[in-house]
Amino acid sequence: MLLRSALAAFIAIAVTGWTGPVSAQVQRVFPQNALRGALVIVEPPEITLNGKPARLAPGVRIRNQANLLAMSATLVGAKLLVHYTVDPMDLVNNVWILTPEEAAKRPWPTTPKQAEEWLFDPVAQTWSRP
Repeated sequence: MLLRSALAAFIAIAVTGWTGPVSAQVQRVFPQNALRGALVIVEPPEITLNGKPARLAPGVRIRNQANLLAMSATLVGAKLLVHYTVDPMDLVNNVWILTPEEAAKRPWPTTPKQAEEWLFDPVAQTWSRP
C-alpha cells in the first residue's frame, strides 16, 4: 500500500512537472556590452529601439523574464524594457526582457558611449558612473 502511494505521488509529480517551491530565482548574468532600452517589435524583424527604427538579427535570441526563449512574433506590439546586444552590423542579436528586480538596478547604460565611460561590476551586475 505504501509503495503504491509513493508510486502514485511520483507519477503525479512527473506528469505535472511539479518540483516544489522555488526559493529564489537565479540572477541572470548580462554581458558588459548589454545596453538597456525600450523595445517594441513592430513586425519581425522590424523593431523600434528607444523610439528609433532598428532590426533584429536573423538568429536573434529573445529571453523572457523566466529566461526562456520567446519568439518575436508572440511579442508584436508589446512595449518591453530590455537589455540587448548588437552584432557588428548593428542588428539586435540578444534580448533579455527584464524582471522588475533587474529593471530596478540603476544606473544601466543606454548608449555604447556610456558603457565605455562607466564602471561595470560583473559579479554584482551593477554599473557606476565615474
